[in-house]
Amino acid sequence: MSSLNLKERFKQASMPLCTSISRRLIMLPDDIQEQAQEIRLRLNRPTAVCCPDNTYYLTENGCVTNRIIDQPMLKTEQRDMTDIFHNICNFSVYSRQNEIKNGFVTMQGGHRAGICGTAVTENEKITNIRDISSINIRIAREHRGSGNEILRRIKNISGGVLICGSPCSGKTTVLRDIARNLSLNYDKKVSIVDERGEIAGTVRGVFQNDIGMCDVLDGYSKAEGIIQSIRSMSPDVLICDEIGGFDDVKAILQSANSGVSFIATVHCKSKEELAKKVFIKELIKSGVFEKAVFLQSRKNAGKISSVIDCGELLYA
Repeated sequence: MSSLNLKERFKQASMPLCTSISRRLIMLPDDIQEQAQEIRLRLNRPTAVCCPDNTYYLTENGCVTNRIIDQPMLKTEQRDMTDIFHNICNFSVYSRQNEIKNGFVTMQGGHRAGICGTAVTENEKITNIRDISSINIRIAREHRGSGNEILRRIKNISGGVLICGSPCSGKTTVLRDIARNLSLNYDKKVSIVDERGEIAGTVRGVFQNDIGMCDVLDGYSKAEGIIQSIRSMSPDVLICDEIGGFDDVKAILQSANSGVSFIATVHCKSKEELAKKVFIKELIKSGVFEKAVFLQSRKNAGKISSVIDCGELLYA
């Protein structure tokens, strides 16, 4: 599939919204559409479009402003919120329960809809979310070449790489480009464990994003996907997004002796914050990761702040 430009991606992410909101969104100025990172909907509150430098709000008469003003604002009513939620789930809420209980739904194109509402619990575990009050659509972006600087500065990918940054700093975008590049230009067999569908953006087996010649395990948990990939695809490089749980660490450690190199992302802003993550230190002690790349803020998404040897974290 050919890559969509930024405006087309914004339009694609807007399509599941109710008509009263989606038609206003696609009429926004091109520069806002191209910079937009999130579309935020809150029950009975103004529709917001978040860009790196500003947040914009829509008025009922079609205007856009960077502050909430006295004139009538374009709001999401209860009926709209329900319709949008069902649209995002492709009118099959039941089939998306595993995602919903974790607070998000992956949309066509790899866009991710975060969901807030009232938790439904069973045996002290969340089984569903009802009475949806907020939906945050994070727009999947594709920037070819965004991973080039990391590949240039880190010659030995086989040592394992952590890509670190705060939300909206471009971690997944960079990860996707690195995967594409390694599979096409470095003669590497690359497997992607795409637990939430944000990297490849798979829809009925078709990749919405350009991930080159990678093999994609879509919808697998990271732990299951890592083991399955090692077992069946014999990758040189295994890529996954947002490692964090005990099961992830256990699967990575179990697979580390198979000769595969890992490239993964993790939520953190600094070396000091990363050093506090016990599970990361465990992986570093085991030699899984050699380098850590820190990205700048959402205002400079995808830009490198620093690159360090992971060994430094053991003494932090």
